[in-house]
Amino acid sequence: MMPLLVSACLLGVPCKYNGRDNGCPKVAALKGRYHLIPVCPEQLGGLPTPRLPAECRGGRVVNRAGEDVTDRFAAGAQAALHLAEMLSCQGAVLKSRSPSCGSGAIYDGTFTGALTSGDGVTARLLKDHGFPVYTEEDVDKIP
Repeated sequence: MMPLLVSACLLGVPCKYNGRDNGCPKVAALKGRYHLIPVCPEQLGGLPTPRLPAECRGGRVVNRAGEDVTDRFAAGAQAALHLAEMLSCQGAVLKSRSPSCGSGAIYDGTFTGALTSGDGVTARLLKDHGFPVYTEEDVDKIP
């Protein structure tokens, strides 16, 4: 089976900012076709769980208290990319709307639930290196 990078929270790992998970049965069901590699870029970047929620704003990642955590998000993205390259992953299934993992739409930095077009830090880096990125919302499009 070919390896596929997957947001750990989608596989039931309690690594979400609030210490919970985003378990998604449709993503977990991919284990029949792929070797799933769970990653949490935010934890890989050294952020604790739980942690303050963060959103992308003006090219930076800022948490609800106004602290710039861009460097942590970038470090986690680099670690995820390293794993994807080292394991020859066929792509990634990442958590939608996340400042790390969102693909196509992310929260807009106002902490109001509003969305803007764009990618999270990890999704953008993986795409820039040629990896297809999906979210749990379009898992049916994975070949």
